[in-house]
Amino acid sequence: MTATPSPTLARSTASSDRPAAQPARPLATARRLAGRYRYDRRAGAWTWSPEMAVLLNLARNGAHPCTELLVRSLHPGDRPRVLDAIAAACTTGLPFALRVRLGSRGGGERPVLLVGEPVVDAAGTVEGLEGLLVEVPPEPQSPAPRPEAEGTGDDRVHALETEVAQLRTAMSSRAAIEQAKGILMLLTSCGEHVAFDLLAHISSNSHRKVRDVAVAIVESAAGHAGLPEDIQALVRDVCPPRPHH
Repeated sequence: MTATPSPTLARSTASSDRPAAQPARPLATARRLAGRYRYDRRAGAWTWSPEMAVLLNLARNGAHPCTELLVRSLHPGDRPRVLDAIAAACTTGLPFALRVRLGSRGGGERPVLLVGEPVVDAAGTVEGLEGLLVEVPPEPQSPAPRPEAEGTGDDRVHALETEVAQLRTAMSSRAAIEQAKGILMLLTSCGEHVAFDLLAHISSNSHRKVRDVAVAIVESAAGHAGLPEDIQALVRDVCPPRPHH
């Protein structure tokens, strides 16, 4: 992924096959194309994955990630909502999950799910934003509505809400783990991979999930809570006090 300075966050108005003889069966959930992005608030720079570029129809033009490209890829009616959500996430730390459309009024529209999770430092200051852009499969076409299928719309809404909750939980977990890794890197002068190994070691020996260990370390570093005794003992083992000279 590449990163380039991003324009100010201001509103923009710029534009396996089965034999045919077998009866039809409900399709399994199709694999959805999902792209990952990160916005560095301090540097004003975006980075995103190749999948994100594909979703935004930017894979072939070699354009550098920036706010303007993201906004122009959205349906004009969804641009204000997305910009407001990004601004709120960067200033107040509020995560978001929005169902929006890619494309313009004059062309085809593709529904996608945009999820954003603020990245905060140990002091609780928002450093940036990271998240996912996930394509949403089109509504299945049926010859005629049936009475027993009336709940289909509600079922899809419920499934989408469940997926949003799962995506936000995953993003929140990743953010906490990244912060805890940074804290351990500062304490031990180690690299990123070693820091994750330390988290895994503490997790294994405290019989806690890696995310729970990460949250405990971050909360303690921010002064919001004390470390549980078992984690505290393991942290002392991997980060012994430095001798005073």
